[in-house]
Amino acid sequence: MKKLLLALALLLGLGLGAWYYLVVDGAPPRVPFSRAARQTISSTISTNGKVEPASYTELHAESAGLIRRLLVNGGDQVAKGQPLLELSQPGMAEELQAAEAREAQAKAVLDSLPGGAQRAELAELDANLSRLRQQRETAQQRLESLERLVQKQAATTFERDEARAAIGDLDAQMKTISSRRAALASQNDVAAAEARLREARAGVALVRSRTLQSTIQAPVGGVVYSLAARAGAFLTPGAAVASIGTLDPVRVRVYVDEPELGRVKTGQAVRITWDALTGREWTGTVGKMPTEIIALGSRQVGEVVCTIQNPGGELLPGTNVNAFILTEVVRDAITIPRTAVRRENGTGVYVLGPGNTTVWQELKTGASDALNIQVVSGLKEGDAVALPSDHALKAGEKITPVVPPVK
Repeated sequence: MKKLLLALALLLGLGLGAWYYLVVDGAPPRVPFSRAARQTISSTISTNGKVEPASYTELHAESAGLIRRLLVNGGDQVAKGQPLLELSQPGMAEELQAAEAREAQAKAVLDSLPGGAQRAELAELDANLSRLRQQRETAQQRLESLERLVQKQAATTFERDEARAAIGDLDAQMKTISSRRAALASQNDVAAAEARLREARAGVALVRSRTLQSTIQAPVGGVVYSLAARAGAFLTPGAAVASIGTLDPVRVRVYVDEPELGRVKTGQAVRITWDALTGREWTGTVGKMPTEIIALGSRQVGEVVCTIQNPGGELLPGTNVNAFILTEVVRDAITIPRTAVRRENGTGVYVLGPGNTTVWQELKTGASDALNIQVVSGLKEGDAVALPSDHALKAGEKITPVVPPVK
């Protein structure tokens, strides 16, 4: 009895094995298919980028000082000329007092010199001296002539003595005028005093301008970012204070891999997303192509400069963002899933042929997005193309197709 049961079990096992081989394992493999369809396809380059202001000014300290008070915070909107911080500059008050003292001294010296009326008197004395010198020269010539005539007995000694007396009188007048003139300052003295006063006033103005620099003001209007200044810190001349820029629009440096750069052109649409604000996106255009290829980690990229609208100011300088450059839009294109395209002795797909067999078909492709690719030639609308599966396909193979219905 046991032997009979064992024999029946053995026969049953052999029957099941034959059934599995003939029905299950021997059946053509099941392969999923998709149909070529017409649709609008947008070709996009997906990459990353960094935000910076569209225009900005870096502000540096012009003089040394301790930051007494910080009047703004990072992210504040400021107007041109608005105070940003106040510096405490030791010794500045004393320096101003010394400059003002020098100005007062120079003014006192000038005030002690002749005024306008006295300068007019000096000019008159100079004119009188010039006239008397001419008269004395004439009188001297007359005296010399009379002396010669006296020797020839052609003139009297009285006339000669009278001429000598006239010269003595002129000398006396010139001496008196010279004494009066020496008592008055010359015009050169006044001019020198006026120059010293102007120099002293310029020194006061310079110190006062340096005092005004103790309040650092915004050179342009915009948003304060990269605020390096901190209350209580000491600034040296040339030290960075802050950057002020325009944040609407912003500029985004988009890093495009070198092989993709040929697809990028100025004016193309750009979409920006930021992982910190999910569901938000910003748009703009490509503004400037790269001028060189640089290394970015293990990548070789070109920096494509894009102008992005930022009306709410959410995109901040230094933000790392996702960038999508729309390089091409093809309407009414024949498309298939990207995963269906294979590279086996060329670029092509396996299509469903007669009798549920596979046929290798070479393709010429065009634009593509994340899911689909345009077929320029090689397929027509409605053709069924094989999708990836666990079974390795080959041309002419019998299969069991899983094909979506024709729409």
